[in-house]
Amino acid sequence: MKPVAMTLLALALSGCSLAPTHERPAAPVPAQYDTPAQPGQAAAPQDWRAYFNDPALQAWITAALANNRDLRVAALRIEEARALYGVQQSERLPSIDASGEFSRGRATEPGQSGTAVSSRYRAAVVITAFELDFFGRVRSLSDAALARYLASEEAHRAATLALVAETATAYFNQRSLAEQLRLTDDTLALRETSLKLTQRRYDAGLETAIGLRTAQMLVESSRATRAELTREASLARHALGLLAGDFALPLGVDPAPLESQSLTPLAAGLPSELLTRRPDLRQAEQALRAANADIGAARAAFFPSVQLTTDIGTTADRFSDLFSGGTGGWSFAPRLTLPIFNAGRNRANLSLAETRKHIAVAQYEGSIQAAFRDVADALSARDALRDQIEAQRKVRDADRERQRLAERRYARGVANYLETLEAQRSLFESEQEYIRLQQRRLVNAVDLYKALGGWDDGASPAS
Repeated sequence: MKPVAMTLLALALSGCSLAPTHERPAAPVPAQYDTPAQPGQAAAPQDWRAYFNDPALQAWITAALANNRDLRVAALRIEEARALYGVQQSERLPSIDASGEFSRGRATEPGQSGTAVSSRYRAAVVITAFELDFFGRVRSLSDAALARYLASEEAHRAATLALVAETATAYFNQRSLAEQLRLTDDTLALRETSLKLTQRRYDAGLETAIGLRTAQMLVESSRATRAELTREASLARHALGLLAGDFALPLGVDPAPLESQSLTPLAAGLPSELLTRRPDLRQAEQALRAANADIGAARAAFFPSVQLTTDIGTTADRFSDLFSGGTGGWSFAPRLTLPIFNAGRNRANLSLAETRKHIAVAQYEGSIQAAFRDVADALSARDALRDQIEAQRKVRDADRERQRLAERRYARGVANYLETLEAQRSLFESEQEYIRLQQRRLVNAVDLYKALGGWDDGASPAS
């Protein structure tokens, strides 16, 4: 009898599964990117500390990972999903309770005038309504809870990667504005000096009114640009502080120009590698696994349900005799429930589960396409920015030489001051644009790092 009971228990605990077999949908993207890999490019993933080697930026990212409220919510979502999985997993094992009862009553015996008072004590170990999972309903619900728990972990990884990328982008944006502001201050000082010189020459009759007004216009234009950049730099600093949860962190002592800041070029690899690299894709796949498990639970609802209630205990008239001279007893009460009519509820639940799976498949495929586009866009932008920066460097160098020649010509008296002022204005604009392109180069590197899935923090549970 004992082997039979153990066999039934094993069958109940394991059960069969009616869930569809999980198959990863085919990736609806090309087999490779249009932009080929370049020699010397590092293969992702890289730890963010190795990729972002600026100490000031590392301090900001570290603070963001420790203090950001959105990331904290994502971490709490993991705890929530883990608890729900624990609750659902416990349903696969019987719940064993100890119970104690006491009753006291008065009864009149037939043919007697008096009454009798009786007391009863009972202690028992009870298993109440344990479902024998022959058709895998409980197992499917547990599998769904596990998949959602793993999906929450991947969501936290995705949120972490997004926060690192957002912090780096905000940092480079702030650095760019600060560098443009320093350039504007230098240009403003130069233009104010030029205005004083032009005013003296105008007072001496050596400069035209047009030259004087042009010098005044350039000074006021620099002041307006400085005011706008000051406003934008303040907003960028606030955005960076919000991401890090700390508005008091320093930006670094006299940081080097953005032109000297470099991030390791990354090799994109193959689009199929994104399925295991990117946490958002692993999250979408876990959602698909959960949808499959929900279908298994919905299918199991069409089959009989067997629940077992049993207890074993002892009964006595006196408490002192309960565990020594009491009367032992047990009960075994299985219950079979077969669905006959429920107004189409089971069929509707199955249809709902299947529809949600179709939604999960579509979302998964959409996530893959979005991931492919993220990488392809970043690669295309990287190549375009490289050419654009090289062209803009030549423009800047040409403007520098032009200004030097204009000042020499003016000093020799072979050119008017308008030519010098125009050269100063053109150089300022080309240098500003060069700084902005350097910022876009660094942000593009951040975008590619994020699009490729960032770093590998060990074996993913989604795998």
